[in-house]
Amino acid sequence: MIPHSHQVIRNASGPFDGGVMLDYEGRLLRRKRLACDAGDFLVDLPEVTSLEDGDAFLLSDGRRILVHAAAEPVLVIRGDLPRLAWHIGNRHTPCRIEAERLIIRADHVLEAMLDQLGARIEHASLPFSPEKGAYGHGRTFGHDHGHFHAHAHDHDHQHDHA
Repeated sequence: MIPHSHQVIRNASGPFDGGVMLDYEGRLLRRKRLACDAGDFLVDLPEVTSLEDGDAFLLSDGRRILVHAAAEPVLVIRGDLPRLAWHIGNRHTPCRIEAERLIIRADHVLEAMLDQLGARIEHASLPFSPEKGAYGHGRTFGHDHGHFHAHAHDHDHQHDHA
């Protein structure tokens, strides 16, 4: 029977029995079969989970498999960082914010926009780990209050619509 994992150990410390390389998209999962140097295993987590480089899966047979962030195509951006970060954030694009540069996943449309804004852009292949959401570990999933939120408005019109 294939080992399975129902648990992630955050920022795990060794020893580890193997490792798995996952890109940014691959590190967002709930249920998936993964292959690693220690053999295949099934991830079956209670909810969709965003994994970070350095987290580990605890397998049903007691082994621990380390998560590595895989290198992937990114844009390294330099220039007027506050202004450029505002434009990136306005498009709800995941971004790594560092003192001297911003890093986003490669995207030709955003690259053209940033170029027009005067950014200095370098293509690179790096592990991508953007800023985490403001409300805790992992990614932002949009603005959701967790329940239906409706607003009704009555209007008393003083004029006719043509």
